[in-house]
Amino acid sequence: MFNNWLRENKVAMWLLTVLRVYIGWDWMTHGWAKLTGEGFNAGGFISGAIAKASGESPTVQGWWGAFLETFALPNVGLFNFLIPLGEFLVGLGLILGTFTTLAALMAMVMNFAFLFSGTVSTNAILVLAEIFIVVAGANAGRIGFDYWVLPYLRKLFRKGGTSQDPAFKGA
Repeated sequence: MFNNWLRENKVAMWLLTVLRVYIGWDWMTHGWAKLTGEGFNAGGFISGAIAKASGESPTVQGWWGAFLETFALPNVGLFNFLIPLGEFLVGLGLILGTFTTLAALMAMVMNFAFLFSGTVSTNAILVLAEIFIVVAGANAGRIGFDYWVLPYLRKLFRKGGTSQDPAFKGA
């Protein structure tokens, strides 16, 4: 019942819009600050998370620490590029209501990565809010570009054609 309310109700649509724009602004501004600042380096954060994976009371699971140590740290340059760009694009998608469900899902992936790394901050609250956006599906982006983008893509993929086809006039 609550699921249907999230997916179909107009009040839910407006509440989700406010929630998604707020979360989007948070992601976008953090991403933009990293993209335009003095240079973002995830190396210190990754090293700190690796250190939290050992000792008497580790706060980071061993499997995650091993991933960070064997993949993330040696490829920190890739993460220095992906994290700020991902944060900015997720925020932009949520604010504009474009591919809203995908943007919220990718925000959850990043939040979980931060949580797995031993950083609580606002990540748990953001994951909870992003779950509502993902569950709501298209209703979360109805007041946004998804209103036009999703029906167009449905028609495009349903017919198996291209936007040049006469069947897509007025799509």
